[in-house]
Amino acid sequence: MEGNGGFRALNEKTLVDYIKSTPSLVSILGNQVEDLDIKEVGDGNLNFVYIVVGSAGSMVVKQALPYIRCIGESWPMTKERAYFEAVTLKEHGRFCPAHVPEVYHFDRTMSLIAMRYLKPPHIILRKGLIAGIEYPLLAEHISDYMAKTLFHTSLLYHSTTEHRRAVAEFCGNVELCRLTEQVVFSDPYKISQYNRWTSPDLDGDAEAVRQDDTLKLEVAKLKAMFCERAQALVHGDLHTGSIMVTLDSTQVIDPEFAFYGPMGFDIGAFLGNLILAFFSQDGHADQANRESYKKWILGTIADTWNLFQKKFTSLWNEHKDGDGEAYLAAIYNSPSLLLLAQTSYMKDLFHDSLGFGAAKMIRRIVGVAHVEDFESIVDAKRRASCERRALEFAKKLLKERHAYHTIDQVISIIHEFNQ
Repeated sequence: MEGNGGFRALNEKTLVDYIKSTPSLVSILGNQVEDLDIKEVGDGNLNFVYIVVGSAGSMVVKQALPYIRCIGESWPMTKERAYFEAVTLKEHGRFCPAHVPEVYHFDRTMSLIAMRYLKPPHIILRKGLIAGIEYPLLAEHISDYMAKTLFHTSLLYHSTTEHRRAVAEFCGNVELCRLTEQVVFSDPYKISQYNRWTSPDLDGDAEAVRQDDTLKLEVAKLKAMFCERAQALVHGDLHTGSIMVTLDSTQVIDPEFAFYGPMGFDIGAFLGNLILAFFSQDGHADQANRESYKKWILGTIADTWNLFQKKFTSLWNEHKDGDGEAYLAAIYNSPSLLLLAQTSYMKDLFHDSLGFGAAKMIRRIVGVAHVEDFESIVDAKRRASCERRALEFAKKLLKERHAYHTIDQVISIIHEFNQ
């Protein structure tokens, strides 16, 4: 496929020629480009992803296409998303190099990124959760990633001048933001061409979402926040399919949806997907007794928020006299006043995170793109039962999120829907 301005979609064969003509990539492969093993592994909704392994080096090459891969050319999509992904990987990598893969090469014309290959035994976190694998460092690592990337790209760290400049740059990622607006905050609440669910079992449940006026009013507030609030450089799609793990490594990938938006959108996406994993466990119970694993997931949910809150506040204290202009030291000049400001800020962020997490859960059950946690449950009635409990919990959480003040209260409500 030839595109405008020199873009062409690569395949396993033509990628070899591209690599050979790009010195920086030849260098990564130790100048040994004969007998490269190239495998296309993109199982996502949008892009082609190639693993390139040579005798002296390896990499992952990701290329964005001018349409949504899982639907086809009938749904065009800007390939410029690769630019925003590359910039975000570099920016987030600057603040949290331990949990973001290094970018080796970016070609804007070709919408192509080459980056570090996360070798086996790294797997997608979602697959590990389906398999019932416990990751003892997950909460520690993800809380670290979220605290560092969100704090350092916010007005708690930036001057308003540099913040506005960065916001203006990322306003260019408008198409992917509009896609999120559509599939998360709009489509599940109306009749939409691409919506689907476990039918006929959840027909009534999907209809109930579309008829729930209170739910619609609450999701409208979240949509407004998503569109209007440029709080920090968020990953924009921080679910368990965008994280690769081993028992001692956690790597965040695929930030092509990145933009300056509400911090709670990232935090909620991660927590919401862990809650989906929790409710899916009964569908996988034939593999083993999952009760102890469900406890581990709930513990990880609690630890992630509690650690995030602690680390984020520590960064704030550390940089309270820095360039950040949200809370100027000359004004918030006593420990008690700063503590009041932090308490109020974190309370709002907690409620934002719960709301966005709930909205992300709902769209994964009655919207266009579902999760393998549920989809891999073969028995439809069993799957529907798991999905219904997750959906009912998410609706309650979205509508009543301001009533909760600790993550432990949220865990208690999850238990109520686990009967």
